[in-house]
Amino acid sequence: MSKTAGNKEKLPHHHGEITEDLISHIPDAEVIENVSAAMKQLGDPSRLKIFWLLCHTEECVLDIAEAVNMTSPAVSHHLRLLKSAGLIVSHRDGKEMLYRAADTRLAQSLHLTIEKVAEIACPR
Repeated sequence: MSKTAGNKEKLPHHHGEITEDLISHIPDAEVIENVSAAMKQLGDPSRLKIFWLLCHTEECVLDIAEAVNMTSPAVSHHLRLLKSAGLIVSHRDGKEMLYRAADTRLAQSLHLTIEKVAEIACPR
């Protein structure tokens, strides 16, 4: 009996060709939760804009706020959410906190996805 045939016996309906191999590659719950959380954060236009900007530069809250035409408190709120989703990182430089996109596969993939969907090219 093939893998497909074996799985068809386990599935309630037999519409497609779901194989044991396909099922075994479904990401585990933690991975799905992390990706889902990151994508939820980028579902907000302001956070999407801030994230895209930080994929290209490292900046402080004041400069980010000016670039995206928002108040500093609003930007700080969005930065906290992006950071909690693992999409950005920060470090202190004297009295200022600087932010940039995280150097992770998830952040890089989402950056590329944004640019493909929006049909824009990186400035650098």
